[in-house]
Amino acid sequence: MRLLEGGVCAVEGVSAGGARDERYGVALVEGSGPTAGTFTSNRVRAAPVKVTQRRLASGPLDGTIICSGNANAFTGERGVEDAEWMADLPGGNFAVMSTGIIGRRLDRERVDKLFGRVGPSPGPEGSRSAAEAIMTTDTFPKEAAVEGDGFVVGGIAKGAGMIEPEMGTMLALLYTDASVDASTLQRLLRSAVRDSFNMVTVDGETSTNDTALLTSTGRSGGADEDELLGAVESVCTSLARMVARDGEGATKLLEVRVSGAGTPMDARRAARAVARSPLVKTALFGGDPNFGRVVSALGHSGASLSESDISIKFVGDGEVAVAERGCPVEFDEGEAGRILRGDEVAIEATIGEGEYGATAYGCDLSPGYVEVNAAYGEEG
Repeated sequence: MRLLEGGVCAVEGVSAGGARDERYGVALVEGSGPTAGTFTSNRVRAAPVKVTQRRLASGPLDGTIICSGNANAFTGERGVEDAEWMADLPGGNFAVMSTGIIGRRLDRERVDKLFGRVGPSPGPEGSRSAAEAIMTTDTFPKEAAVEGDGFVVGGIAKGAGMIEPEMGTMLALLYTDASVDASTLQRLLRSAVRDSFNMVTVDGETSTNDTALLTSTGRSGGADEDELLGAVESVCTSLARMVARDGEGATKLLEVRVSGAGTPMDARRAARAVARSPLVKTALFGGDPNFGRVVSALGHSGASLSESDISIKFVGDGEVAVAERGCPVEFDEGEAGRILRGDEVAIEATIGEGEYGATAYGCDLSPGYVEVNAAYGEEG
């Protein structure tokens, strides 16, 4: 499998573009074919989620239109009407996504004006333009693409805060030129999302708008399903790591790698509990090797484990073991602190002798997170 440039537009049959003003952004990604989707588990679902679910049920999609700056969530029937209006702008059967402030009406005039400036193109500049247009508190655009044996998978995503999905993700849009039916796409997407986007936690909040879509343009013909799954997982994991790295106010990426679990669910619960913990995240920001916070998070994660089985390492530019088989071990706190102050840090935790493992993706918690969210609702 080979990494490619071009994001979502690395896939044959896909064009994209975007436009922004000081508050809103609009992106359009065009590419027709059968589509699969996963969505937020929040009981309050944004109007675009409801509209997209209905359109998915009606048949193949022609693309997706995305608005940043307004979530169009908790906006009643008027919000659904606005989402339908927005989805109809390109003509055809388009999905619609939105991201931004909850509880405010969509500014149709602003969206319409930006839509007129989009101008999708099939090259890398089209993918980059769309990825930039959907950013809110993101600090960089998120794109990824890989080439398999005769097919390509590419995607874009946005996400920096309110990230704690259970079924879907922030916003992610993926395409492949492999010829795949909708039911197979759904199986592939659910599997890939489970171990990538569903393992990202920035602040423990589940958005009202989380959506991930995977569409097949069918331009390259058939593909081995296992290889295609590997490619979809690769793109999803790359985008998930970018989202975690770009957490609001984050200064570093955190990976929590759990092994020795008795079930896949126990592995995921344990990994996410550590990555979610504010105490672990603040210790990471300060470079403090306080492994007791990791122990505590593992213990209340809901995973089946025994205290005597827990071993922990801090890994980065080097590695330091801090606990083995339920006991602390002597370690160089200065070296451990140096590792934790790196740009990318892993916490490796063994919780038993089982065969299952999982990796969660997160970030540290800095004063920058408070600064971003204290002013997020201010009008631009």
